[in-house]
Amino acid sequence: MFLAIDIGNSNIVFGLYDLAKGEWKAELRIETRPDLLVSSLQDKMHLYFLEKDYHVSDIDGIGVSSVVPELNATITEFCKSFFAREPHIITGKSYDTLKVKVARPDEIGTDLMSNVTAAYERYQQATIIVDFGTALTFTIIGKTGEVLGVNIVPGIKTAIKSLSTNTAKLPEVSLEWPDSVVGKGTVHSIQAGILYGYTGLVKGMLADIKKELKEMNFKIIATGGLSSILVKLEGEFDEVDRNLTLEGIRLIAMENMKKGNPESL
Repeated sequence: MFLAIDIGNSNIVFGLYDLAKGEWKAELRIETRPDLLVSSLQDKMHLYFLEKDYHVSDIDGIGVSSVVPELNATITEFCKSFFAREPHIITGKSYDTLKVKVARPDEIGTDLMSNVTAAYERYQQATIIVDFGTALTFTIIGKTGEVLGVNIVPGIKTAIKSLSTNTAKLPEVSLEWPDSVVGKGTVHSIQAGILYGYTGLVKGMLADIKKELKEMNFKIIATGGLSSILVKLEGEFDEVDRNLTLEGIRLIAMENMKKGNPESL
């Protein structure tokens, strides 16, 4: 199996991919914390492997995407101590042998480039990736795999948290669709504003991108932990794939390990 680790601002996702069957088998999520200890990760993974009846020896390779650099050393130490394997930490240099290209490889998040790699491998055409995470991102890929640009806005949960943090009387509410777009009461008003508002934001952003780049026939793919929240967007996407980032991590890491560290596979 291959272990893909996605270190995000809100969660660290550990995804296990069955290389023989060609499918994602399991996923473990833990909260991203700056004080995360190697011992804590070992305990959680040990229990998880016991529950799933997996074995450390099942892991043939490890790839890591991180947008929280201060946790890279912790994750690396965990992989070496628990799995006895050095992980491939994705950096700007990891894209040199890939089909996809980006002008400023050290400026774009490795999570976004993982999305790009997986999406282009699948479609081989112009694609827009909408990633519903801590930030809501729109990554635009050209016909030949070049990254044309990225648009970034605060994510849905980030927006809700911002309202409760920066106002005296507005609470942090759950992400549940209200029965009306017209808010009746504080909680209902926030839910309607955020969920209907973000639905309009996504539709508008996609429409504007398509209008400006009208010569391209885009595939639209959604990913991220909240990709299923905006149910009124179902018709906007050709595909919703929660494992897109993990798949990109796997592709990038395996390509790099084949080139420079074949004994890791």
